[in-house]
Amino acid sequence: METQEERIINYSDNFFTQKEQEIIFNYCRSANYTYGERDNPNTMITGMVHDIPNTEFVFKLISKTLYDRVEFIRDMKLYRMYVNCFSPMEMPYFHTDGDGYTFLYYPDPAIHELDEGGETQFIVDGNIMGIMPISNRMSIFDGTIKHRATPFRTKHRFTVAIKYQ
Repeated sequence: METQEERIINYSDNFFTQKEQEIIFNYCRSANYTYGERDNPNTMITGMVHDIPNTEFVFKLISKTLYDRVEFIRDMKLYRMYVNCFSPMEMPYFHTDGDGYTFLYYPDPAIHELDEGGETQFIVDGNIMGIMPISNRMSIFDGTIKHRATPFRTKHRFTVAIKYQ
């Protein structure tokens, strides 16, 4: 029987060059957002979201970089890329993304402090595990793993989500 520990949760630091990170972060800060999404049918809407069109330079940069560096996704379909934006102290709900893999990119160039929060939490074998939102970190996880964003304490939290099936 497969346990959640056998499913992928991983990350890579310093994923983009400093210039690329700056471009992505500036895109996130200047994008037009709509009122967020429901994590589950019975929960309130949280956050704000901006779908990144496949014609945007940022979309092309991120998808090409993932294609070049993550061999196993080359035969998969990138079906959505978007930016999540959460206000300080806003608490999203646990949810799953369904079959496939989710990549989360943390573009904020500020040095992360532990008490600022902002990690992505996962439910693994009945425990909460997390990935810290370290600047220029790209995380990957199995979309069937229950997870949620946590907010920053004092500033907006931007995360680029890239989903493959």
